[in-house]
Amino acid sequence: MFDRIAELAIRRSRLVLIVATLAVVLMGAVGAGAFGKLVDGGFDDPDAPSTRAEQVIEDKFGGQTNLVLLVQASEGSVDTPQTKQAGQALVADLKKEQNLENVISYWDASSPALRAEDGRQAMVLAHVKGDETEQGTNAKDVIDTYTGAYEGGLDIQAGGGTAVGNDLSTQTPEDLLLAEMIAIPLTLILLLVVFGSVVAALLPLLIGTIAIAGTFAELALLGGATDVSIFATNLTTALGLGLGIDYALLMISRFREQLAAGAEVDDAVRHTVRTAGRTVAFSAATVAVALAALLVFPQYFLRSFAYAGVGVVVVAAVSTLFVMPALFAVLGHRVNSGRLPWAKAGQTKAGQTKAPTSVWGRLARTVMRRPALTALPVLAVLLVAASPLLGITFGTADERGLPEDAQSRQVLEVLRENFDGNDAAAIHVVIDGPVNEGPLASYADRLSGLEGVVRVEASTGTYTDGQSKAAGPAGAALGRPDAQRINVVSTLAPKSDEAQSLVEEVRAAEPPAESPTLVGGSDAELVDTKDSIADRLPLAAGLVAVSTFFLLFLFTGSIVQPLRALVLNMISLGAALGVMTWIFQDGNLASFLGFTPQPMDTSMTVLLFCIAFGLSMDYEVFVTSRIKELHDQGADTETAVADGLGHTGRIVSAAACLLAVSFFAFGTAQLSFMQMFGLGTGLAILIDAVAIRGVLVPAAMRLLGRSAWYAPRSLRKFHNRFGLSEGGPTPAHTPEPEPEPAAANATRS
Repeated sequence: MFDRIAELAIRRSRLVLIVATLAVVLMGAVGAGAFGKLVDGGFDDPDAPSTRAEQVIEDKFGGQTNLVLLVQASEGSVDTPQTKQAGQALVADLKKEQNLENVISYWDASSPALRAEDGRQAMVLAHVKGDETEQGTNAKDVIDTYTGAYEGGLDIQAGGGTAVGNDLSTQTPEDLLLAEMIAIPLTLILLLVVFGSVVAALLPLLIGTIAIAGTFAELALLGGATDVSIFATNLTTALGLGLGIDYALLMISRFREQLAAGAEVDDAVRHTVRTAGRTVAFSAATVAVALAALLVFPQYFLRSFAYAGVGVVVVAAVSTLFVMPALFAVLGHRVNSGRLPWAKAGQTKAGQTKAPTSVWGRLARTVMRRPALTALPVLAVLLVAASPLLGITFGTADERGLPEDAQSRQVLEVLRENFDGNDAAAIHVVIDGPVNEGPLASYADRLSGLEGVVRVEASTGTYTDGQSKAAGPAGAALGRPDAQRINVVSTLAPKSDEAQSLVEEVRAAEPPAESPTLVGGSDAELVDTKDSIADRLPLAAGLVAVSTFFLLFLFTGSIVQPLRALVLNMISLGAALGVMTWIFQDGNLASFLGFTPQPMDTSMTVLLFCIAFGLSMDYEVFVTSRIKELHDQGADTETAVADGLGHTGRIVSAAACLLAVSFFAFGTAQLSFMQMFGLGTGLAILIDAVAIRGVLVPAAMRLLGRSAWYAPRSLRKFHNRFGLSEGGPTPAHTPEPEPEPAAANATRS
């Protein structure tokens, strides 16, 4: 297959480039509409009890509160005649809005819970109609119309779930634009430094652009058929630019290496596609497999990253395999055109080094002379970096992930501080069936006695510490002949351990007259999300491990190499996640980065793990492919590792720096969970490229010796038939015994 691709590129290079240009134009036109089709949310399991509770409330009670308007009087109390009249007029206008229902306010409900303790603020609660996509649009219209200075001397701010979603969707494109403005110029500068010529530096950016355009087109098409999260655009940009550069860098380096060795252009293209092209294909497969594991999770937020990730990997790999060889065939030696002043003719550049004399080759030899002495300090540092994971806790995205000046965040902070209980964070208990008043009242009374509960609101009354009073005007809206709804309001901080424990206590309470209950609300959603992800995490991890093991076996012919790669990758990922926990959960560097410490976002942590794991395997294939090629040519393990790292070390380090820049750029984001994702992924890439590839891989290979290439006889036969390596299909063989270290040193001296 790779020989055919090379011949196509050589004989039909201009046709390939014309088709590629038309495809990019088409993908750009389709992808331009992606943002209009992507949606917010997607953090919840659609089959979870909290989601089913929300659906019952939607169907039978007009929906739960997802919009809170915080109304402040310009002067005096909200109870003054002028403010009361203005508030009632506001509520009347809101009830006329076609996209709102269940509008309840302090002025018509006469509930003290909807009035601030100082009397200067009051709440208006409402439900925005529609699914998650429609709610975003509908909420934005209402927020834009009513917030700010309003008639009658009122000042209005918006909070609640739909307002948080509105702020998130507004902030995401701004963060993405800023990240691109930082990443692209820095990437171009680094490419110029790495290649030393303008033409060679621009080619990886071309592949990155194709990958991004193609993936946006894919997301636009998928967005028209299913729910796709708007946050997938962040991954598309960072990963598309990074992987496009990674793959192009490997191809360009190999092509220039062949030209420098005196090969004709056509022969250089053929060799590049057979070797580096094969590596790109297998590398893309390992990254795609890691990202495809996200499809096992029910939350479409995570599945969206699988759509974007797998798409960007495929487009980057295909464009690298077909467009790059065609460009090489057309450019030939002009790939080195635009040589910059510091790049002298014989200067060492990526893909032009002599492996044994490179820094990475010398480092590998140094490590392998004293593998334990050099590896143990590095391993100790990585384990210390991973140690914060011992105290990790998990949460879900909420208003604390927004900047402090975000309106929805400010509203929810005021609700926690100035109101008696947080109605917006109430636990919602739903009974989907008829219930007699007596058992219902007894059940609500028992719930009011739970620790932390301020009051329980039911159709039969309001309950506080076992005492009840008649239901207010809103009470009638909580009961139907075929269903009942109960609101449990507490003073506990939303998303806290105590609030989650309260959810479990409510769920454990004996239901009224054995009527099944469903428990919802933001805290219940957090509990269900954590349970849902935890239930499916072993399956996702197993799929990643097994498929990665199989792919690396096909590439190396050894069962030890995949195990070594999995162990070392887990160490590097643990270190990166540990540092992120130390920063974003424990609050170190919070003032510098400008975020509020909180538990690690469950979904983003899983996402970081899958992407960083896939990228680490990307570099694993880069390095191992060259080592295996040299080993198959007869080199002993030590020589193969040193020379293999000598050839690929500069490529891997350059690729890692370029890819890390794409992710580190998200450290400028205003959304803290995007900061965590960007910084964590970038750090994981650098740890893997430097500590793992530079030190622990050669140390492990030296300590393993002959056993590094071990495989049972039956698997060796399988690899002889189906195995692949950078140099093409080669029979797997059991190496001859290597000389003892002393004898080897004597031979070299």
